[in-house]
Amino acid sequence: MEWTGLNELREKYLSFFESKGHLRLPSFSLVPQGDKSLLLINAGMAPLKKYFTGELTPPRTRVTTCQKCIRTPDIERVGRSRTRYVPPHHV
Repeated sequence: MEWTGLNELREKYLSFFESKGHLRLPSFSLVPQGDKSLLLINAGMAPLKKYFTGELTPPRTRVTTCQKCIRTPDIERVGRSRTRYVPPHHV
């Protein structure tokens, strides 16, 4: 099996769904715009919340995106582990 880098894997994922008629949306900001219920985007679906609740109509019925997000439940563990180093991008 051939090694696939992260960027290539992401592109293959997005291209697959585009080939099935999905509209590719860019990754949204990590700081939610117009959503006071979240401090940071902590789940990939969070920026699409207004589409799910019916507040906004999505640009198409099928969309795809690869969303940046920050996991916060274990953020205090960054750099602190007896068995391994936990860098911020792995948390």
